[in-house]
Amino acid sequence: MTDTSSAEFSLTPLDPAPPTAGPLLLVIADGVGIAPEGPANAVTEASTPTLDALTESRLATALAAHGQAVGLPSDDDMGNSEVGHNALGAGRIFAQGAKLVNIALETGAMFESAGWNRVLDEARDHCLHLLGLHSDGNVHSHTDHLYQMLENAAADGVMKARVHILLDGRDVDARSALNYIAQTEQVLTKLNDHHPGLDYQIASGGGRMTITMDRYGADWDMVERGYACHALGIGRGFASATEAVETMYGETDKGDQYLPAFVIVDPSGEPVGAMADGDAVVMFNFRGDRAIEISQAFEDPGFAVFDRGTHPKVTYTGMLEYDGDAKVPTRYLVEPPAIDRTISEYLCAEGVTSFAISETQKFGHVTFFWNGNRSGYLNEALETYVEIPSDNVEFNTTPAMKVREITDRTIELLRSGQYQFGRLNFPSGDMVGHTGDLDATIEAMVVIDECMAELIAVIEELDGTLVYTADHGNADIMYTETDGVRSPKTSHTLSPVPFAIHAPQKGRTLELAPVDNPGLANVAATLLNLLGYQAPNDWEPSLITG
Repeated sequence: MTDTSSAEFSLTPLDPAPPTAGPLLLVIADGVGIAPEGPANAVTEASTPTLDALTESRLATALAAHGQAVGLPSDDDMGNSEVGHNALGAGRIFAQGAKLVNIALETGAMFESAGWNRVLDEARDHCLHLLGLHSDGNVHSHTDHLYQMLENAAADGVMKARVHILLDGRDVDARSALNYIAQTEQVLTKLNDHHPGLDYQIASGGGRMTITMDRYGADWDMVERGYACHALGIGRGFASATEAVETMYGETDKGDQYLPAFVIVDPSGEPVGAMADGDAVVMFNFRGDRAIEISQAFEDPGFAVFDRGTHPKVTYTGMLEYDGDAKVPTRYLVEPPAIDRTISEYLCAEGVTSFAISETQKFGHVTFFWNGNRSGYLNEALETYVEIPSDNVEFNTTPAMKVREITDRTIELLRSGQYQFGRLNFPSGDMVGHTGDLDATIEAMVVIDECMAELIAVIEELDGTLVYTADHGNADIMYTETDGVRSPKTSHTLSPVPFAIHAPQKGRTLELAPVDNPGLANVAATLLNLLGYQAPNDWEPSLITG
């Protein structure tokens, strides 16, 4: 638990304090952005009378949820759930993932770090393995980072390297893997030609939703398949990554993210990139949630979730520290953002009781990321965290996901009278949106609307306040169209997100504040105001007055 007893976390009550007889509930509709109406917009195509009334009310506005508003390098960068929840919970904007890595590369700090030099020391005598999401989506990784590491390793005497690629099709076009493979093959060929004796190749791969990149313990079988593929060279063999993807495209109409594992083999059928004792492995994802489990599989000496077989003894290093509390991984290349003084720390210091709830797919977002990348409770005596297990299915087959169950449990928590503040995440706008299935995503939005009506009714019953927002866009643009041909859009969007307050208490007068360029980081100060406290002076300003 975090010590919040110091004066650092003291808050000043508002004078006069707003009436807060009932609980304050924050609803985060993951992936529900604001985009122009049209047939590609699952948000506006769905029948959502409750959300329509809420977002058209006088206490509604739009918030920036991408790019510099959430600490990413430029406004061309899509927001994501990790940085979105960091901003929501921190009340300030911190340099994030890609921006941190970009700075470390631009300054040369990454290649001067002890972590990278340890990688080089091991790899010069053995083999360097680079594993990560293979695209320029800039949500979990970027191929530019991969290429710079390959170039630096070649210049510093690493003669053998293998690249293990996780096909994206989610933060980029659904079937774009061949483009990225061609780019990487070109980089590898150039390095091999320029440095005599160099042996750099792609060694293995598979879709990000099939192998390796599970999160929150939802499907460890994914991690086992990925570990077997990357570390042990177990999988369907192909002469090249291009051949693998082209063959699987001919066998299924699924996007890259769902393609099965493959291994590159030599003419005798032996894997070209099975790992061996002494090798160095770098996970080049910078986002943590889908990198933690594979990191544990590689480096945890007591790992027992699945049988790792021969388990080569490698030096494993992450791009970042993916879990600061659990210290996963133990070695990393770039220091993570130091997110301090989150809203939860202040609320615990003031003795405010709270709960956080979602299903497995987004549980860590309303806990770990909301709390500034901290695992576990800040104060278990004041907080309750509820995780509802997710189903291990393709989410367009169950578009409601666990939204109804989250709603039912939230209502129980609200009616218990034990909590002054609660936060929940409805995951389906994002997780179903990522499948590219428009009809399923429309259905997901209808269920969210129905559940929002239930929550609003309970908030009115309890004389409470409800705040509605999202962490980034996704469901708002489900496909693009060129020359009459539709292409599913499975990635996040650059759209703003809704923000609305439902405050039915009699005698309470709230107004939207004139905030320039409001974004997700403004939400925390707003929540403190609604709970009767002034926000810290260095936070992004509140969205309300009165």
